[in-house]
Amino acid sequence: MKLATLKDSTRDGRLVVVSRDLTRCSEVGHIARTLQAALDDWEHMAPRLQLIAEGIETGAQPTIRFHEHDATSPLPRAYQWADGSAYVNHVELVRKARGAEMPASFWTDPLIYQGGSDAFLAPRDPIVMADEAYGIDMEGEVAVITGDVAMGSSPETARGAIRLLMLVNDVSLRGLIPDELAKGFGFFQSKPASAFSPVAVTPDELGDAWDGGKLHLPLLVSLNGKAFGKANAGIDMTFDFGQLIAHAAKTRNLAAGTIIGSGTISNKLNGGPGKPVEEGGSGYSCIAEIRMIETIETGSPKTPFMTFGDQVRIEMKDKAGHSIFGAIEQTVEKYSGAGPQ
Repeated sequence: MKLATLKDSTRDGRLVVVSRDLTRCSEVGHIARTLQAALDDWEHMAPRLQLIAEGIETGAQPTIRFHEHDATSPLPRAYQWADGSAYVNHVELVRKARGAEMPASFWTDPLIYQGGSDAFLAPRDPIVMADEAYGIDMEGEVAVITGDVAMGSSPETARGAIRLLMLVNDVSLRGLIPDELAKGFGFFQSKPASAFSPVAVTPDELGDAWDGGKLHLPLLVSLNGKAFGKANAGIDMTFDFGQLIAHAAKTRNLAAGTIIGSGTISNKLNGGPGKPVEEGGSGYSCIAEIRMIETIETGSPKTPFMTFGDQVRIEMKDKAGHSIFGAIEQTVEKYSGAGPQ
């Protein structure tokens, strides 16, 4: 089953069930007006929504045309958005580039931060920033939406709470991160609003690409129309989603509608750093990673962060080449509405 939220005059939009080929959808306000409402009563709502999905595929269900541009993020806002760093290869490169040793615990204890979830960007919304000097970067990731998760749940139990999967562009402002982290209190200004894919899908839609905790498909990232990354989300993922969810729930309950991100997808190459796509590698899911490798190899980075007018596209296709979640496609634009500083 594929679900999306269409824009309307409300903050939370209206829920629709989308056809597998992402061309048609059905309004389901008589079942659940919003995705959060469906998640709050998933055991009862999901079977009813599934019947709609089946009716769309057989032609028995009335539909309207589905346009990705009309979609918000599946959850336009969420009770909780927590992003992990499951690809420790990425973390290792970050630290190596600045000459810092990586604690051994990073391989056994996941990193995770709590992001802002009061307002997400729609998948085709621009990334609006006041200054290019902020170091504007994309981070291509997979995310899951959970049902209720009890405090202290095991990874196995946590895997059973995964309701939906989607893609995310976790926008990062690299120029602001060092000073902010140096304060010892975590990210805030350096992590602006994220954008999620037009469609969220139930795990059964993914077939054998989903093993219960990892999604074994390449994440396709392009920058200004040029292939930038195709790292496989199921490779080099040190912590699967069950482990990330259980880590987040160690000392608190997680409410239905919690979003957990994988962190930047990153693949090694023959045990070492990856290579650009044009050199036969899997490329990268963020600009910072190629800059780290350039720093390690030559002493300084050469690839610039995004500037006004740049466009990033993030998508994932099934083995037949069909888009699963639709595409996140965003252009960086200058923000001119700031008030007094």
